[in-house]
Amino acid sequence: MSAWVDVLESGAPDIVASWRALDEGRFIAVRREVRRRARRGSAPLVAAQLAVTADAIGAIAGRLSDDDLRRPGGEDDWNVAQTIGHDADARAGLCLAAALAASGRWPSQARPVVPGVPGPADATGLVLLRRLATSQRIVERAARAVDGHELEPCPLDHPLVGRLRCGEWLVFAGVHDLMHLAQLHALADGSPAS
Repeated sequence: MSAWVDVLESGAPDIVASWRALDEGRFIAVRREVRRRARRGSAPLVAAQLAVTADAIGAIAGRLSDDDLRRPGGEDDWNVAQTIGHDADARAGLCLAAALAASGRWPSQARPVVPGVPGPADATGLVLLRRLATSQRIVERAARAVDGHELEPCPLDHPLVGRLRCGEWLVFAGVHDLMHLAQLHALADGSPAS
């Protein structure tokens, strides 16, 4: 495992443990670990861990030049800016969905989730840092709504993940962060990104 994961583990132990379950090669292992970590009262703790993962993504975004941001980003045919922008939007969206469900405000006409929507291709590092900061504010507000409701079902039906409980979506948002962080670190190391 890469050193960057070990560094993150002290600040985001539940997220890292859930992400490490990907090594088993079966998504059911990730779902089990996410469920185990999303216990009643865990939302504020997970929000703090999501701040750690946002900071890690922001550290990468903040040191890249505009040319670096236009290079291949490790996800489909996206560039780095699109990958980071996608992650900022996804983490906010997953946590917002959990908050809506937890507060009984799930929209009756909710649109289906469309996975794999890239962020803007021409985003600058400053724009990406702002998007990450905005996503973290949404995460923190969502966590306050989810607190105490972590074990309640959430109607969000993701075509790749299925359905999770409200608190589980918060943890999974962090797993998603780490999936993209792994890609970005692999690109920085010159390794093929997965």
